Amino acid sequence: MDAVTAAKARIDRALADLERKVLELKARPASAPPIADDDLFAPRPSNAADLARIAELEDAGQETAQALARAADAVREVLAQQRTGQEETH
Repeated sequence: MDAVTAAKARIDRALADLERKVLELKARPASAPPIADDDLFAPRPSNAADLARIAELEDAGQETAQALARAADAVREVLAQQRTGQEETH
């Protein structure tokens, strides 16, 4: 099976899962409690090691997002300083 065929098969499975979930949601009464598994693409942990790995990945993602935010702030500060320097020379 080539990569395109494998990707198509994954997309077909995801669409089938999505259609199933939509039908389940439509069939539920409005008074029913919320569904715990509401994220179609969320990993399904099967053991404690999976749960720990997911927690590590989430922490790493948060740290990365914070680092990127700090980097973006630093870039904005440098750009603002350059603009100020350019305005003073004109």
